[in-house]
Amino acid sequence: MALANYSSLNRAQLTFEYLHTNSTTHEFLFGALAELVDNARDADATRIDIYTERWEDLRGGFILCFLDDGTGMDSNEAASVIQFGKSAKRSPESTQIGQYGNGLKSGSMRIGKDFILFTKKDNTMTCLLLSRTFHEEEGIDEVIVPLPTWNARSREPVTDNMEKFAIETELIYKYSPFKSEQEVMEQFNKIRGEKGTLVIIFNLKLMDNGEPELDVTSDPRDIQMAETPPEGTKPERRSFRAYAAVLYIDPRMRIFINGHKVQTKRLSCCLYKPRMYKYTSNRFKTRAEQEVKKAEHMARIAEEKAREAESKARALELRLGGDLTRESRVTLRQVQNSAITMRREADVKKRIKDAKQRALKEPKELNFIFGVNIEQRDLDGMFIYNCSRLIKMYEKVGPQLEGGMACGGVVGVVDVPYLVLEPTHNKQDFADAKEYRHLLKAMGEHLAQYWKDVAIAQRGIIKFWDEFGYLSANWNQPPSSELRYKRRRAMEIPTTIQCDVCLKWRTLPFQLSSVEKNYPDSWVCSMNPDPEQDRCEAAEQKQKVPLGTLKKDLKSQEEKQKQLTEKIRQQQEKLEALQKTTPIRSQADLKKLPLEVTTRPAGENTQSQTRPQRPRSPPLPDVIKNAPSRPPPPMPLPKSVGQLKKSSSAWPNISTPKLASMLSKEEASTSRTHQHTVTAGKSNSTLKTLAKPGTTMKPPAVLQNPKSSRETPSPKVAKVPALKKSATVKCPQASTTRKRTSNTTEDGSEEEGEHKKEKTKRGKFVAVKEEKKDSSEVVVELTDSAGEEELAELKKAQKDKGLHVEVRVNKEWFTGRVTAVEMGKHAVRWKVKFDYVPTDTTPRDRWVEKGSEDVRLMKPPSPEYQTPDMQQEEEVVVAEPSTSDCVRIEPDTTGPSSSQETVDLLVQILRNCLRYFLPPNFPISKKELSSMSSEGLLAFPLKEYFKQYEVGLQNLCNSYQTRADARAKACEENLRNSERKLKETEEKLQKLRTNIVALLQKVQEDIDINTDDELDAYIEDLITKGD
Repeated sequence: MALANYSSLNRAQLTFEYLHTNSTTHEFLFGALAELVDNARDADATRIDIYTERWEDLRGGFILCFLDDGTGMDSNEAASVIQFGKSAKRSPESTQIGQYGNGLKSGSMRIGKDFILFTKKDNTMTCLLLSRTFHEEEGIDEVIVPLPTWNARSREPVTDNMEKFAIETELIYKYSPFKSEQEVMEQFNKIRGEKGTLVIIFNLKLMDNGEPELDVTSDPRDIQMAETPPEGTKPERRSFRAYAAVLYIDPRMRIFINGHKVQTKRLSCCLYKPRMYKYTSNRFKTRAEQEVKKAEHMARIAEEKAREAESKARALELRLGGDLTRESRVTLRQVQNSAITMRREADVKKRIKDAKQRALKEPKELNFIFGVNIEQRDLDGMFIYNCSRLIKMYEKVGPQLEGGMACGGVVGVVDVPYLVLEPTHNKQDFADAKEYRHLLKAMGEHLAQYWKDVAIAQRGIIKFWDEFGYLSANWNQPPSSELRYKRRRAMEIPTTIQCDVCLKWRTLPFQLSSVEKNYPDSWVCSMNPDPEQDRCEAAEQKQKVPLGTLKKDLKSQEEKQKQLTEKIRQQQEKLEALQKTTPIRSQADLKKLPLEVTTRPAGENTQSQTRPQRPRSPPLPDVIKNAPSRPPPPMPLPKSVGQLKKSSSAWPNISTPKLASMLSKEEASTSRTHQHTVTAGKSNSTLKTLAKPGTTMKPPAVLQNPKSSRETPSPKVAKVPALKKSATVKCPQASTTRKRTSNTTEDGSEEEGEHKKEKTKRGKFVAVKEEKKDSSEVVVELTDSAGEEELAELKKAQKDKGLHVEVRVNKEWFTGRVTAVEMGKHAVRWKVKFDYVPTDTTPRDRWVEKGSEDVRLMKPPSPEYQTPDMQQEEEVVVAEPSTSDCVRIEPDTTGPSSSQETVDLLVQILRNCLRYFLPPNFPISKKELSSMSSEGLLAFPLKEYFKQYEVGLQNLCNSYQTRADARAKACEENLRNSERKLKETEEKLQKLRTNIVALLQKVQEDIDINTDDELDAYIEDLITKGD
């Protein structure tokens, strides 16, 4: 259908406001500048000059110019520039950067409000003005672009409509900085040669303070981002010179900023120990699938056109029949030739479609290059290019995400083609986020492999960086500027420079004189000291990068079986722990238990159910909550629960309220002196024998056995390891037969709200529990006894925390630290947290058996990992309370006077702090301090305390300084003695040589020896001949 048939239909219009909207895609301002540099590179330019000119009348005070020597544009090509989305570069096989037909418009409008373009090609000169100022002042909604053209030789207009030409030039003179034809021609003269392009952006965007976003005054050789401090900002985010240096993975075009050449870099040539890894994957299909759909559509259209042309040719042949006139034959031949051409095009499109369908199934291969940035180690991460253009920089992957020193300073480089990943329109990200994340994950895996291959960690990371001059502990500090360190870095990374004539890259041999040498902007091959590379005709040497391989951990059958056995053992231990807590849902379940249990209906404890709940104490301060978690040595309870049972059986006529008060006091005392909290619910579950007021208390059935009562010794406190989340301290009783206590539930809402977890150690504690459903159900707890031997072993095992060990995982040894200890059935188990492991294949921590062949001890725990009580146990032998007893003291939150307990707790903390920092000769001893009351602490002489502490600290520092001065003085004295002895030895040697020459001249008068070297050679020759 002809286009004229649509003349009455509405058309979508592009308003001038879209110019601003389109420019907002560039959040990164240098990305907008790079769009214009990309256009010059796609135009095969060998040089681009980026410079500014002062222009006080324009907004921003200057204009920004981009001048290149590329292919230029004629009037038709320049007209396509103003068509949004149209690009002649778009093809899947294209290596050009531009693909969307949008970069010039979006980039220039991001920098300023207006731009004017001058271009030369094929003896024509074309000017193009795209001005938002023009549209705003004229009140025009449509985008209108003046586009006059002149003849390059005669400077005459090239047009069929002089009126249109006059309007276009008048708009340019009015709204551009150039007010006459002479000034416009001067801009064309800046384009040296017969082709090239000049883009000038004016009326620049301003910041809120009225200053331009680009700073062109701070550094005349650079264009910088305004108000961007150098501290904490990557150079490429602040300096356009630094950004342009790494903008292309294989730079050929020379870039000049304000007349000074940018020293462009090939990143892979700037790294220490570079290594390449080939990566193949079938995951990258999004772009390829789009190309396949497009090819299928084009093939389908071409096939339909070919069939239509063939049908027309057959119909014409039948219609003409026997008509053999010349005109009929010519018409038929033309139609047939058209059908043949259409068929050929359809076949070509079909072959392209088939090729793309095959390519879709083929895996995509990428080359990852990794190396260490020894010039500036804090500038590390992945540089990801697309068709040689930088898209993302300093992307952290793999071990770098953890923030440690592992893989620190390593830079990765990869060039991703369009068929693998498609960039966004602003060329600052990738369109398919899922596939991009997959790429980063793959780079992280290869980065971990590279770190293993270069073996920096095995040699020592700090030692490695010290070798190159990184002497500061601050990672972001630059390396030392001493000459020896500069030479060391220069020896590892040879200088790579580009010839200004042939644009080839040359690698210069290392010379001491070139360590701090600045090379000229116009460096050419003839300046190369290498005789094989000192001329432009010599071929460019390719960088030799060793090839690495990603080694996946392939476990042997034996290792798999061993790992499976370990998992089964762990699950069995968990199952056994779960089975020790058995729910009792009926009286029948009680009969199945191996022990006799007495029960009492819940109705007898109505008094305890109706009594008000005790107030809860306020929450612990953060200082106490965040204190180290290692428990102090066990302290004897003033009066254990077992003793209370014994006393209750001895005096059966004591009233319930009196006993309740006794229990409450004892429990509160226990909670204050023991590390772990014994809550009211758990304490009362063991002794729930309270009856109504006024009645005598019956002793529990388990205590009516005289034999059991006689055989009950003093209880010992079992200490549960810190790794258990909510361990509860039990008071076991050594007995020949198990004691059984069955009690009815009380304080229903409070007790049900308590989160009860009973952690057992080597089967010493057994708890039988039941969920509270109605008042007739019971809760049974059975407590086995634990001997002193097990307690001693547990205490001894806890000292292993903090040990530095090595653990073998997948045939490799990894260093780590013991963070928790557990007593298993057969052996002690350590929980080891690794310093670094590949997190994709190995967990960050692991349980291992102490003494197994997969774990070995490195060294004793360092002081930084020892808790205060661990150090105290090694130093303090006398039986006085440890200064770290208050590390994890938690108040009984169910006590009747919680505020008083909090005060007592704070008093205890203060007492421990004062004891810990007590000066040596202080009049108050640690023993006196331990027994000091709250009133005594209020009157404590803190001023004198801190004064003596500071004096002691000062004396200690002075002693260190005195020792250091004495050692330095002794070293200086030794140095002087050594220098004196060396001088004496040299004098003796010189005198000896003089005597030998005199002796030789007496023996042989014609001998002529002038230097010491000649003398040494002559003597050596005499000795050799004598032998």
